[in-house]
Amino acid sequence: MSNSEQLRNDMLQSMRRLASSVSVVTAVGDNEKHAMAATSVTSLSMDPPSLLVCVNKSTGMHQALDNGGDFVINVLGNDQQEVSAACGGKLKGEERFTVGNWTETTAGLPYLKDAQSVVVLEQDGRYEYGTHTIFIGKVKEIKNSDDVNPLLYVDGRYASVEAAEA
Repeated sequence: MSNSEQLRNDMLQSMRRLASSVSVVTAVGDNEKHAMAATSVTSLSMDPPSLLVCVNKSTGMHQALDNGGDFVINVLGNDQQEVSAACGGKLKGEERFTVGNWTETTAGLPYLKDAQSVVVLEQDGRYEYGTHTIFIGKVKEIKNSDDVNPLLYVDGRYASVEAAEA
């Protein structure tokens, strides 16, 4: 095994240890709705309020975002594993929207009504790196649920966290 292959394998194992909240990114491109499960969603700045998401260039979601369109980050709750699986590859294209409680913003962007948090974003930058593009979104609107029980992903499986007692 070459040094670069070993480093890649070590990186994959390292990332299995990084627990992440599961989100579904949604967008519209070429008059078609797109949804993609993602663990690579990160807060970027509070001024201006913004998030970033890393998207593989080979995906339909990348094609939808490539034209500069707005997008939505749906932070999933622990009871939404089925939505994550559907948007993570179990279903294809608009069939992904047959699982979950979907509706649309006034601009026509799909979002999950019962997500932990729904963040509507205006695309505000991008940075290509290797196999992925980092898309930056400036927050336009947020809908938070009262419940805090996010769906987590670690070591190749789903997990949950109990909210800390006050």
